[in-house]
Amino acid sequence: MLVKTKAIVLSSLKFQEKSLIVKCFTLSHGLKSYFVRDAFSSRKANQKIAYFQPLTILEIEAVHKNKGTLENFKEIKIASAFHSIHSDIYKSTIVMFISEMLHHSIHEEETNEHLFTFLETALHWLDNHDEIANFHLILLLETTKYLGFYPDISDMDMPFFEMTEGIFTPFHAISSLTEHESNLFKKLIDLKFDNNQKIFHVIERQIVLRILIDYYSFHLDGFKKPKSLDVLKEVFS
Repeated sequence: MLVKTKAIVLSSLKFQEKSLIVKCFTLSHGLKSYFVRDAFSSRKANQKIAYFQPLTILEIEAVHKNKGTLENFKEIKIASAFHSIHSDIYKSTIVMFISEMLHHSIHEEETNEHLFTFLETALHWLDNHDEIANFHLILLLETTKYLGFYPDISDMDMPFFEMTEGIFTPFHAISSLTEHESNLFKKLIDLKFDNNQKIFHVIERQIVLRILIDYYSFHLDGFKKPKSLDVLKEVFS
């Protein structure tokens, strides 16, 4: 089956000496993994490898056998080149972290056009703005809308956020955030990308990030804490 679609690169893994296994979130078929033979051996190796940096948005033509095996690209090109994401240390660190979070969060080979469009739009926003300190926090929370576990905000006046049910409650349970943590989480829920990026202090931002990672862990089977988390904390400390 020949498929033409946009795809966002989630990860690339070197296979043996010359090849790559690339995991993409595609617009048309959800999660797909591709085998790129001789990625490191041709004259255009640097160009080819550049296609597979974290969260690069591609336009691909690929053969999908849909048998649970690795698929193959026929044609690849950059859908829209980023200007600053891969050259700015703060943005590239954010992108590395987000790509790892998405890699551990998106498991379905099913179309999710709304999630794809949201991620594409958010990445272009990141590429074109400089006040980005809370970008990864907002993106991770908004992504839960498309993964099916966005918090129920109908009782946000309640003091405690209960993590397993994703609701605000009047009582503190074992799986609840503290009142202080719940208030920080409420701040995040009200944030948009264009809001004041200095609303959190560094320590508060780290608390909110830990809350989000724990929240993902509660709601996604087999979720793993990203290895790039320590790098992110170091860069934004």
